[in-house]
Amino acid sequence: MSQLGESDASAASPVEGSFVEATLNYFAASSEKPVIYTYEPPPGIPRATGKSESHLVPIRNARLEGGLSLDRQGFQLLHQESKVHDFYDPAEVQETYYPEIEHFLKDTTGAEKVIVFDHQVRNIELSRQGEKNAREYVSVVHNDYTAKSGPRRVLDHLSPGEAEQRLRHRFAEINVWRPIHGPIESMPLAVCDAGSIEPKDFVPTDFIYPDKVGEVYRFTYSPNHRWFYFPRLERNEVILLKCYDSKEDGRARFSAHSAFDDPTSPPGAAPRESIEVRALVFWSPDEVLA
Repeated sequence: MSQLGESDASAASPVEGSFVEATLNYFAASSEKPVIYTYEPPPGIPRATGKSESHLVPIRNARLEGGLSLDRQGFQLLHQESKVHDFYDPAEVQETYYPEIEHFLKDTTGAEKVIVFDHQVRNIELSRQGEKNAREYVSVVHNDYTAKSGPRRVLDHLSPGEAEQRLRHRFAEINVWRPIHGPIESMPLAVCDAGSIEPKDFVPTDFIYPDKVGEVYRFTYSPNHRWFYFPRLERNEVILLKCYDSKEDGRARFSAHSAFDDPTSPPGAAPRESIEVRALVFWSPDEVLA
């Protein structure tokens, strides 16, 4: 079983207010499966299909909450000290940060094997300048994997024989999200309590790459969704996001999340700089699926 304990959500920065009201961008219900291109599509084809609709929602200060966990809510705040000097240097991130996170996730989840397979840095100013492979913030409610695309990642990153064996037992995909510089003053990450999301809220969406078609979830709005954020995150704090879990026993399996415009950001707030790594997490054969 997972060895994750309760979140140390209140152990770091000042807690500030109990919640903020902010706008989140949901998917407007449609009869057609939405499509998102990761590159400029051929002429006449839109970059994305389907419409968004904005909803003003309360986003609770998770530093004031007790007992948040990866298996109950689908997200958790922990401390992790890194020896990385420059998170914008992909070689240093792969050589230093990937092994750090692999060891960290083994320790915190009790997993037998962890593979970090991807990362992304986000900085709005560098993105606009086309520098350091930085991207903009994702300001739509989404999750990175679906029940269909989650297992595909195992096939992408393991040999066929090992993938076949690992798919028989429990595995997960966990994103580790952290500031590059802290504290974060603008465009923080909102995360939704997995227990407040109903099956009808999930919208499978084709995610089209030049060489393949993936699938992500977008979400339709529900007033039952319980949103949280961690104000003023520091560089040594990481949010774990469970984006997929193969075990279907009532625990959190997916995590809806989105960047949002924080109405309490101070004038002249620094642009958010963050990095997220994506990892496959495998438990021992004792953690069967059923």
